[in-house]
Amino acid sequence: MLQKPEPSEWSEAIAALKAFIAEKSYTPGDRLPPERELVSHLGVSRALLRRALDALEREGAIWRHVGKGTFVASPGAVASEGGIAGLIHQLTPVRMMRARLCIEPAIAREAAINASGEAVTRIRLAMGPARRAASWADYEAQDDLFHRSIAEASDNALLLALFDQLNQIRRAVAWETVTRHSSRPPEGHKSFAEHEKIADAIERRDAAAAHDAMRDHIGSVSARLFAEA
Repeated sequence: MLQKPEPSEWSEAIAALKAFIAEKSYTPGDRLPPERELVSHLGVSRALLRRALDALEREGAIWRHVGKGTFVASPGAVASEGGIAGLIHQLTPVRMMRARLCIEPAIAREAAINASGEAVTRIRLAMGPARRAASWADYEAQDDLFHRSIAEASDNALLLALFDQLNQIRRAVAWETVTRHSSRPPEGHKSFAEHEKIADAIERRDAAAAHDAMRDHIGSVSARLFAEA
Protein backbone atom coordinates (compact mmCIF):
# COMPACT_ATOMS: atom_id res chain seq x y z
CA MET A 1 0.00 0.00 0.00
CA LEU A 2 1.37 3.41 -1.01
CA GLN A 3 2.11 5.83 1.80
CA LYS A 4 0.20 9.07 1.58
CA PRO A 5 2.26 12.26 1.70
CA GLU A 6 2.22 14.10 5.01
CA PRO A 7 0.28 17.39 5.08
CA SER A 8 3.57 19.20 5.71
CA GLU A 9 4.92 17.79 2.45
CA TRP A 10 1.88 19.11 0.58
CA SER A 11 2.37 22.54 2.16
CA GLU A 12 6.05 22.55 1.22
CA ALA A 13 5.23 21.58 -2.37
CA ILE A 14 2.63 24.35 -2.62
CA ALA A 15 5.10 26.88 -1.19
CA ALA A 16 7.82 25.70 -3.57
CA LEU A 17 5.51 26.05 -6.58
CA LYS A 18 4.42 29.54 -5.53
CA ALA A 19 8.06 30.54 -5.01
CA PHE A 20 8.97 29.17 -8.45
CA ILE A 21 6.23 31.22 -10.13
CA ALA A 22 7.37 34.36 -8.28
CA GLU A 23 11.07 33.75 -8.92
CA LYS A 24 10.53 33.31 -12.66
CA SER A 25 8.39 36.50 -12.75
CA TYR A 26 5.52 34.77 -14.50
CA THR A 27 2.66 37.14 -15.30
CA PRO A 28 -1.04 36.47 -16.01
CA GLY A 29 -1.39 34.34 -19.11
CA ASP A 30 2.12 32.83 -18.94
CA ARG A 31 2.24 29.08 -19.43
CA LEU A 32 4.10 27.06 -16.80
CA PRO A 33 6.62 24.37 -17.84
CA PRO A 34 5.34 20.80 -18.28
CA GLU A 35 4.94 18.64 -15.19
CA ARG A 36 8.14 16.68 -15.84
CA GLU A 37 10.14 19.93 -15.83
CA LEU A 38 8.40 21.22 -12.70
CA VAL A 39 9.14 17.96 -10.89
CA SER A 40 12.83 18.45 -11.70
CA HIS A 41 12.86 22.16 -10.82
CA LEU A 42 11.05 21.74 -7.51
CA GLY A 43 12.53 18.44 -6.42
CA VAL A 44 9.15 16.91 -5.57
CA SER A 45 7.31 13.81 -6.72
CA ARG A 46 4.74 14.04 -9.49
CA ALA A 47 2.01 13.15 -6.98
CA LEU A 48 3.00 16.06 -4.73
CA LEU A 49 3.26 18.40 -7.70
CA ARG A 50 -0.26 17.54 -8.80
CA ARG A 51 -1.53 18.17 -5.28
CA ALA A 52 0.15 21.58 -5.36
CA LEU A 53 -1.29 22.37 -8.80
CA ASP A 54 -4.76 21.37 -7.60
CA ALA A 55 -4.40 23.67 -4.59
CA LEU A 56 -3.28 26.67 -6.66
CA GLU A 57 -6.08 26.07 -9.14
CA ARG A 58 -8.64 26.09 -6.32
CA GLU A 59 -7.14 29.38 -5.12
CA GLY A 60 -7.51 30.84 -8.61
CA ALA A 61 -3.74 31.37 -8.93
CA ILE A 62 -3.49 29.13 -12.01
CA TRP A 63 -5.85 27.53 -14.50
CA ARG A 64 -5.43 24.46 -16.65
CA HIS A 65 -6.57 23.53 -20.12
CA VAL A 66 -6.28 19.95 -21.38
CA GLY A 67 -3.94 19.81 -24.34
CA LYS A 68 -2.63 23.35 -23.87
CA GLY A 69 -1.09 23.41 -20.41
CA THR A 70 -1.15 25.26 -17.10
CA PHE A 71 -1.36 29.05 -17.08
CA VAL A 72 -0.89 31.75 -14.47
CA ALA A 73 -4.21 33.42 -13.70
CA SER A 74 -4.87 37.10 -13.17
CA PRO A 75 -6.01 38.16 -9.68
CA GLY A 76 -9.64 37.26 -9.24
CA ALA A 77 -9.82 35.17 -12.40
CA VAL A 78 -12.36 32.34 -12.37
CA ALA A 79 -10.62 29.09 -13.24
CA SER A 80 -13.65 26.82 -13.46
CA GLU A 81 -15.10 25.31 -16.61
CA GLY A 82 -17.69 28.07 -16.47
CA GLY A 83 -14.95 30.71 -16.48
CA ILE A 84 -11.80 31.13 -18.55
CA ALA A 85 -11.31 27.44 -19.37
CA GLY A 86 -14.92 27.22 -20.52
CA LEU A 87 -14.56 30.30 -22.71
CA ILE A 88 -11.52 28.83 -24.44
CA HIS A 89 -13.60 25.88 -25.60
CA GLN A 90 -16.12 28.25 -27.17
CA LEU A 91 -13.76 30.69 -28.92
CA THR A 92 -12.13 30.43 -32.31
CA PRO A 93 -9.08 32.60 -33.11
CA VAL A 94 -11.32 34.81 -35.26
CA ARG A 95 -13.77 35.44 -32.41
CA MET A 96 -10.89 36.05 -30.04
CA MET A 97 -9.47 38.73 -32.35
CA ARG A 98 -12.91 40.33 -32.72
CA ALA A 99 -13.10 40.56 -28.94
CA ARG A 100 -9.72 42.32 -28.93
CA LEU A 101 -11.02 44.75 -31.56
CA CYS A 102 -13.94 45.60 -29.27
CA ILE A 103 -11.93 46.04 -26.07
CA GLU A 104 -8.34 47.13 -26.66
CA PRO A 105 -9.02 50.26 -28.75
CA ALA A 106 -11.27 51.50 -25.92
CA ILE A 107 -8.48 50.80 -23.41
CA ALA A 108 -6.05 52.79 -25.58
CA ARG A 109 -8.52 55.68 -25.64
CA GLU A 110 -8.68 55.65 -21.84
CA ALA A 111 -4.88 55.49 -21.64
CA ALA A 112 -4.62 58.65 -23.75
CA ILE A 113 -6.99 60.42 -21.36
CA ASN A 114 -5.58 59.14 -18.05
CA ALA A 115 -1.94 58.12 -18.50
CA SER A 116 0.57 59.67 -16.12
CA GLY A 117 4.01 60.70 -17.34
CA GLU A 118 5.45 57.58 -15.70
CA ALA A 119 2.90 55.40 -17.49
CA VAL A 120 3.85 56.90 -20.86
CA THR A 121 7.50 56.19 -20.06
CA ARG A 122 6.67 52.55 -19.29
CA ILE A 123 4.89 52.24 -22.63
CA ARG A 124 7.95 53.64 -24.41
CA LEU A 125 10.33 51.39 -22.49
CA ALA A 126 8.33 48.30 -23.46
CA MET A 127 8.92 49.00 -27.15
CA GLY A 128 12.73 48.84 -27.31
CA PRO A 129 13.26 45.20 -26.25
CA ALA A 130 10.61 44.08 -28.77
CA ARG A 131 12.69 45.49 -31.62
CA ARG A 132 15.79 43.68 -30.32
CA ALA A 133 14.04 40.35 -29.63
CA ALA A 134 16.17 37.37 -30.64
CA SER A 135 13.18 35.06 -31.14
CA TRP A 136 9.44 35.19 -31.71
CA ALA A 137 8.89 33.98 -28.16
CA ASP A 138 10.91 36.92 -26.82
CA TYR A 139 9.05 39.32 -29.08
CA GLU A 140 5.65 38.03 -27.99
CA ALA A 141 6.62 38.43 -24.32
CA GLN A 142 7.63 42.04 -24.97
CA ASP A 143 4.51 42.62 -27.06
CA ASP A 144 2.45 41.47 -24.07
CA LEU A 145 4.29 43.98 -21.87
CA PHE A 146 3.59 46.79 -24.34
CA HIS A 147 -0.13 46.07 -24.49
CA ARG A 148 -0.38 45.56 -20.73
CA SER A 149 1.43 48.83 -20.07
CA ILE A 150 -1.30 50.56 -22.07
CA ALA A 151 -3.96 48.84 -19.97
CA GLU A 152 -2.12 49.98 -16.83
CA ALA A 153 -1.97 53.52 -18.23
CA SER A 154 -5.78 53.58 -18.42
CA ASP A 155 -5.68 53.98 -14.62
CA ASN A 156 -8.73 51.73 -14.36
CA ALA A 157 -8.43 48.52 -12.33
CA LEU A 158 -11.45 46.95 -14.00
CA LEU A 159 -10.08 47.56 -17.51
CA LEU A 160 -6.70 46.13 -16.45
CA ALA A 161 -8.34 42.99 -15.03
CA LEU A 162 -10.42 42.65 -18.19
CA PHE A 163 -7.29 42.98 -20.32
CA ASP A 164 -5.46 40.33 -18.26
CA GLN A 165 -8.27 37.83 -18.69
CA LEU A 166 -8.60 38.62 -22.40
CA ASN A 167 -4.84 38.11 -22.76
CA GLN A 168 -4.97 34.75 -20.98
CA ILE A 169 -7.63 33.57 -23.38
CA ARG A 170 -5.76 34.99 -26.38
CA ARG A 171 -2.64 33.00 -25.49
CA ALA A 172 -4.51 29.75 -25.06
CA VAL A 173 -6.68 30.10 -28.16
CA ALA A 174 -3.91 31.23 -30.48
CA TRP A 175 -1.02 29.30 -28.88
CA GLU A 176 -0.38 26.98 -31.81
CA THR A 177 -2.34 28.75 -34.53
CA VAL A 178 0.57 30.41 -36.31
CA THR A 179 3.54 28.90 -38.09
CA ARG A 180 6.39 31.41 -38.27
CA HIS A 181 8.64 31.53 -41.33
CA SER A 182 11.60 33.19 -39.60
CA SER A 183 13.39 32.75 -36.28
CA ARG A 184 12.70 36.33 -35.13
CA PRO A 185 10.72 39.40 -36.25
CA PRO A 186 12.27 41.07 -39.29
CA GLU A 187 13.66 44.61 -39.09
CA GLY A 188 10.62 45.97 -40.92
CA HIS A 189 8.04 44.08 -38.84
CA LYS A 190 4.85 46.13 -39.22
CA SER A 191 3.97 46.01 -35.53
CA PHE A 192 6.99 48.18 -34.68
CA ALA A 193 5.61 51.17 -36.57
CA GLU A 194 2.08 50.42 -35.39
CA HIS A 195 3.21 50.43 -31.75
CA GLU A 196 4.96 53.76 -32.32
CA LYS A 197 1.75 55.24 -33.69
CA ILE A 198 -0.24 54.06 -30.65
CA ALA A 199 2.35 55.35 -28.19
CA ASP A 200 2.58 58.71 -29.98
CA ALA A 201 -1.18 59.18 -29.79
CA ILE A 202 -1.28 58.33 -26.09
CA GLU A 203 1.60 60.71 -25.36
CA ARG A 204 -0.19 63.51 -27.28
CA ARG A 205 -3.36 62.80 -25.24
CA ASP A 206 -5.22 62.25 -28.50
CA ALA A 207 -7.90 59.77 -27.41
CA ALA A 208 -9.51 59.34 -30.84
CA ALA A 209 -6.15 58.75 -32.54
CA ALA A 210 -5.10 56.24 -29.84
CA HIS A 211 -8.37 54.34 -30.32
CA ASP A 212 -7.98 54.26 -34.10
CA ALA A 213 -4.29 53.35 -33.99
CA MET A 214 -4.98 50.39 -31.71
CA ARG A 215 -7.92 49.27 -33.84
CA ASP A 216 -5.77 49.44 -36.98
CA HIS A 217 -2.94 47.56 -35.25
CA ILE A 218 -5.11 44.67 -34.08
CA GLY A 219 -6.74 44.47 -37.49
CA SER A 220 -3.28 44.35 -39.08
CA VAL A 221 -2.07 41.67 -36.64
CA SER A 222 -5.18 39.62 -37.33
CA ALA A 223 -4.66 39.81 -41.08
CA ARG A 224 -1.01 38.76 -40.75
CA LEU A 225 -1.67 35.90 -38.32
CA PHE A 226 -4.42 34.35 -40.38
CA ALA A 227 -2.37 34.74 -43.55
CA GLU A 228 0.49 32.83 -41.87
CA ALA A 229 -1.71 30.23 -40.15
